[in-house]
Amino acid sequence: MSQKALLRRELLAARRLLTGEDVDNAAAVLSRGALRLPELSGARTVAAYVSVGSEPGTRPLLDALRARGVRVLLPVLLADNDLDWAPYEGPDRLVRAGRGLLEPDGPRLGPDAVLDAEVVLLPGLAVDARGMRLGRGGGSYDRVLARLAAAGAHPALIVLLYDDEVVAQVPEEPHDHPVDAVVTPAMTRRTGRPTV
Repeated sequence: MSQKALLRRELLAARRLLTGEDVDNAAAVLSRGALRLPELSGARTVAAYVSVGSEPGTRPLLDALRARGVRVLLPVLLADNDLDWAPYEGPDRLVRAGRGLLEPDGPRLGPDAVLDAEVVLLPGLAVDARGMRLGRGGGSYDRVLARLAAAGAHPALIVLLYDDEVVAQVPEEPHDHPVDAVVTPAMTRRTGRPTV
């Protein structure tokens, strides 16, 4: 088993120990921390995702951004694991999708819609001090990051995590992209990614 797979297994096991109350409490704190980021305070379009299960919660943040008048784009998983995007129009407009995900029921905007975002919230399992992110391994967000790079787009890349998921080192591969900031319930940390 690879280093990434072992670390994923360990982190997912820790998340499974969290109660619903733990997840809800962390989500509220994460939202407040993220909303203090200057990148989010000035953003007009944010690409985000709907947290599910014991993932660090994004729902309070999605609703707060929408209440501010921010255009929030949410991913729609395609058959080839790439991501289409659709606008977030509130929790009552989310529908169950494959792999236990929730997706907006609104119009699809195409995979390139993410290029309009000034901020992209990326799901993750861990981030290190260099900003290297460990994802779930499906490759969907690797495609998003490659699409952004190919278009010369440089949105702020932000990951919401639990405190113990900021680790000493994430195993890195050539296609991995560093993120700009990580928000946990206890802190907000800028990473080593160079600014453009």
